[in-house]
Amino acid sequence: MSNQRPPLPPFDEETARQKVRAAEDAWNSRDPERVSLAYSPDSRWRNRADFLTGRADIVAFLTRKWIRELDYRLIKEIWAFRENRIAVRFAYEWHDDAQNWFRSYGNENWQFDADGLMTHRHASINDLPIKEADRLFHWPLGRRPDDHPSLSDLGL
Repeated sequence: MSNQRPPLPPFDEETARQKVRAAEDAWNSRDPERVSLAYSPDSRWRNRADFLTGRADIVAFLTRKWIRELDYRLIKEIWAFRENRIAVRFAYEWHDDAQNWFRSYGNENWQFDADGLMTHRHASINDLPIKEADRLFHWPLGRRPDDHPSLSDLGL
Protein backbone atom coordinates (compact mmCIF):
# COMPACT_ATOMS: atom_id res chain seq x y z
CA MET A 1 0.00 0.00 0.00
CA SER A 2 1.37 3.40 -0.97
CA ASN A 3 1.93 6.02 1.69
CA GLN A 4 1.61 8.80 -0.87
CA ARG A 5 -1.14 11.43 -0.66
CA PRO A 6 -1.42 13.01 -4.11
CA PRO A 7 -1.14 15.58 -5.36
CA LEU A 8 2.57 15.61 -4.63
CA PRO A 9 4.98 18.54 -4.47
CA PRO A 10 6.24 20.54 -6.15
CA PHE A 11 2.83 22.14 -6.47
CA ASP A 12 1.50 24.17 -9.36
CA GLU A 13 -1.65 26.25 -9.08
CA GLU A 14 -3.99 23.37 -9.96
CA THR A 15 -2.38 20.79 -7.65
CA ALA A 16 -2.18 23.29 -4.79
CA ARG A 17 -5.93 23.98 -5.20
CA GLN A 18 -6.61 20.22 -5.23
CA LYS A 19 -4.61 19.79 -2.02
CA VAL A 20 -6.53 22.61 -0.31
CA ARG A 21 -9.91 21.19 -1.35
CA ALA A 22 -8.91 17.69 -0.21
CA ALA A 23 -7.98 19.12 3.19
CA GLU A 24 -11.27 21.04 3.41
CA ASP A 25 -13.25 17.92 2.51
CA ALA A 26 -11.44 15.82 5.11
CA TRP A 27 -11.95 18.39 7.88
CA ASN A 28 -15.63 18.73 6.97
CA SER A 29 -15.99 14.99 7.54
CA ARG A 30 -15.20 15.66 11.21
CA ASP A 31 -13.47 12.25 11.27
CA PRO A 32 -10.20 12.65 13.24
CA GLU A 33 -8.73 9.37 11.93
CA ARG A 34 -9.44 10.31 8.30
CA VAL A 35 -7.98 13.78 8.77
CA SER A 36 -4.84 12.44 10.47
CA LEU A 37 -3.89 10.34 7.44
CA ALA A 38 -3.01 13.48 5.48
CA TYR A 39 -0.21 14.20 7.96
CA SER A 40 3.17 12.52 8.32
CA PRO A 41 3.50 10.17 11.33
CA ASP A 42 5.74 12.79 13.00
CA SER A 43 3.85 15.87 11.78
CA ARG A 44 4.32 18.98 13.91
CA TRP A 45 1.47 21.40 14.53
CA ARG A 46 0.89 24.73 16.13
CA ASN A 47 -2.85 25.29 16.39
CA ARG A 48 -3.55 28.50 18.30
CA ALA A 49 -1.59 27.85 21.54
CA ASP A 50 -1.56 24.05 21.16
CA PHE A 51 1.62 22.31 20.02
CA LEU A 52 1.19 18.76 18.72
CA THR A 53 3.49 16.09 17.36
CA GLY A 54 2.34 13.01 15.49
CA ARG A 55 -0.90 11.46 14.37
CA ALA A 56 -2.00 10.26 17.82
CA ASP A 57 -1.83 13.85 19.12
CA ILE A 58 -3.72 15.06 16.02
CA VAL A 59 -6.51 12.50 16.50
CA ALA A 60 -6.84 13.34 20.21
CA PHE A 61 -6.88 17.09 19.47
CA LEU A 62 -9.50 16.79 16.71
CA THR A 63 -11.66 14.49 18.81
CA ARG A 64 -11.75 17.13 21.58
CA LYS A 65 -12.31 19.91 19.03
CA TRP A 66 -15.37 18.36 17.41
CA ILE A 67 -16.93 17.45 20.75
CA ARG A 68 -16.85 21.17 21.58
CA GLU A 69 -17.35 22.72 18.10
CA LEU A 70 -20.75 21.42 16.98
CA ASP A 71 -22.26 21.60 13.47
CA TYR A 72 -18.79 22.52 12.16
CA ARG A 73 -18.63 23.71 8.54
CA LEU A 74 -15.37 24.90 6.97
CA ILE A 75 -14.25 26.70 3.83
CA LYS A 76 -10.55 26.89 2.91
CA GLU A 77 -9.07 29.08 0.20
CA ILE A 78 -5.56 29.01 -1.21
CA TRP A 79 -3.53 32.11 -0.48
CA ALA A 80 -0.13 31.19 -1.93
CA PHE A 81 2.02 28.19 -2.83
CA ARG A 82 5.60 27.39 -3.70
CA GLU A 83 7.36 24.07 -4.19
CA ASN A 84 6.32 22.01 -1.12
CA ARG A 85 4.48 24.74 0.81
CA ILE A 86 0.94 26.06 0.71
CA ALA A 87 -0.62 28.97 2.62
CA VAL A 88 -4.37 29.01 3.09
CA ARG A 89 -6.96 31.19 4.72
CA PHE A 90 -10.13 29.74 6.10
CA ALA A 91 -13.31 30.35 7.98
CA TYR A 92 -15.56 27.92 9.77
CA GLU A 93 -18.84 28.20 11.61
CA TRP A 94 -19.84 26.22 14.66
CA HIS A 95 -21.77 26.44 17.89
CA ASP A 96 -21.13 25.33 21.44
CA ASP A 97 -23.44 23.20 23.57
CA ALA A 98 -25.28 26.35 24.72
CA GLN A 99 -26.16 27.19 21.06
CA ASN A 100 -23.75 30.15 20.92
CA TRP A 101 -22.60 30.50 17.30
CA PHE A 102 -19.13 31.51 16.16
CA ARG A 103 -17.27 32.13 12.94
CA SER A 104 -13.61 31.30 13.31
CA TYR A 105 -11.16 32.92 10.90
CA GLY A 106 -7.60 31.88 10.34
CA ASN A 107 -4.51 31.32 8.29
CA GLU A 108 -2.46 28.17 7.94
CA ASN A 109 1.01 27.51 6.61
CA TRP A 110 1.61 23.96 5.42
CA GLN A 111 4.79 22.09 4.49
CA PHE A 112 4.75 18.69 2.76
CA ASP A 113 7.21 15.84 2.29
CA ALA A 114 7.88 14.21 -1.09
CA ASP A 115 4.97 11.78 -0.52
CA GLY A 116 2.46 14.62 -0.17
CA LEU A 117 2.06 14.20 3.61
CA MET A 118 1.92 17.38 5.66
CA THR A 119 4.94 17.59 7.97
CA HIS A 120 4.20 21.02 9.45
CA ARG A 121 0.98 22.94 10.08
CA HIS A 122 1.00 26.39 11.67
CA ALA A 123 -2.49 27.79 12.32
CA SER A 124 -3.51 31.17 13.69
CA ILE A 125 -7.21 31.43 14.46
CA ASN A 126 -9.62 34.01 15.91
CA ASP A 127 -13.21 33.37 16.98
CA LEU A 128 -15.99 35.87 16.33
CA PRO A 129 -19.32 35.39 18.12
CA ILE A 130 -22.17 35.62 15.60
CA LYS A 131 -25.94 35.36 15.73
CA GLU A 132 -27.43 32.25 14.21
CA ALA A 133 -29.18 34.53 11.69
CA ASP A 134 -25.75 35.77 10.52
CA ARG A 135 -24.51 32.31 9.53
CA LEU A 136 -23.35 31.93 5.92
CA PHE A 137 -22.49 28.21 5.78
CA HIS A 138 -25.78 26.32 5.47
CA TRP A 139 -25.01 23.15 3.48
CA PRO A 140 -25.80 19.77 5.04
CA LEU A 141 -23.02 18.51 7.30
CA GLY A 142 -20.17 17.01 5.29
CA ARG A 143 -18.49 18.10 2.06
CA ARG A 144 -19.20 21.66 0.91
CA PRO A 145 -21.13 21.54 -2.38
CA ASP A 146 -19.12 22.58 -5.43
CA ASP A 147 -21.57 25.39 -6.19
CA HIS A 148 -21.41 26.90 -2.68
CA PRO A 149 -19.76 30.35 -2.64
CA SER A 150 -16.09 30.59 -1.69
CA LEU A 151 -14.72 32.83 1.05
CA SER A 152 -13.99 35.50 -1.54
CA ASP A 153 -17.49 35.17 -3.03
CA LEU A 154 -18.95 35.63 0.46
CA GLY A 155 -16.83 38.72 1.12
CA LEU A 156 -14.95 37.03 3.94
